[in-house]
Amino acid sequence: MEYRIPLIAGNWKMFKTGNEAVDAATQLVKLVSDIENVDIVIAPPYTSLAVVSEVIRDTRIDLSAQDLYWEKEGAYTGQISASMLISAGCQYVIIGHSERRQLFGETNDTVNNKIKAASASGLIPILCVGETETQRDEKKTFSVLDKQMEKGLEGLTLDEHHSLVIAYEPVWAIGTGKSATPDQVQEVHAFLRDLVEKRFGNMLAKATRILYGGSVKPDNVSELMTLPDVDGALVGGASLQPDSFSKIIHF
Repeated sequence: MEYRIPLIAGNWKMFKTGNEAVDAATQLVKLVSDIENVDIVIAPPYTSLAVVSEVIRDTRIDLSAQDLYWEKEGAYTGQISASMLISAGCQYVIIGHSERRQLFGETNDTVNNKIKAASASGLIPILCVGETETQRDEKKTFSVLDKQMEKGLEGLTLDEHHSLVIAYEPVWAIGTGKSATPDQVQEVHAFLRDLVEKRFGNMLAKATRILYGGSVKPDNVSELMTLPDVDGALVGGASLQPDSFSKIIHF
């Protein structure tokens, strides 16, 4: 199997003022200074991107936004474009997070527009996919993921996919304390990799990093990272404290 550098990403959601974000990033830089074989990403709120970018400059930590809008500019009050994120220091952007889908009307079509905009600008999209508890109970997990992947990546070229990261986040395991079993995680990750292979070929499937997101904590990350198709984690609550996030990064 081709070696994929693990990626641990922290999604800070709607937490931390600018000063709080700077403090957390400063602590994290010190705690992970010994890391050499893991890519690290943090996603503060928009208001903290530029100041955090200065803190993590020339470190192993990269910067991500939590969302973007697909138009380059215009009368779109409250929206942020790819070029704005890049100017604030971002290398990554999270797209299609379940909270965006559930609370703010994100659809597979808007996800697709955002991925195209991010890829065209040079940002690395972290595409989030996942099923709800009801969908899993009704045995619809794979059909839901198939549609999210198909629609989300529609029109994407082989070159554009090279910079894509996929994050599987079972909605029923986000912020609930529940976590999918290792067998459940591996089964879904293998399914997602197979979808990439069918669409883009074997080489790209082997190179694509697929993260797990769903109540990842210091005490369960080690087991998750031993699974053959798990290449990292998208961490929510446990990424807010530099100490706990550092322990996850040191899996």
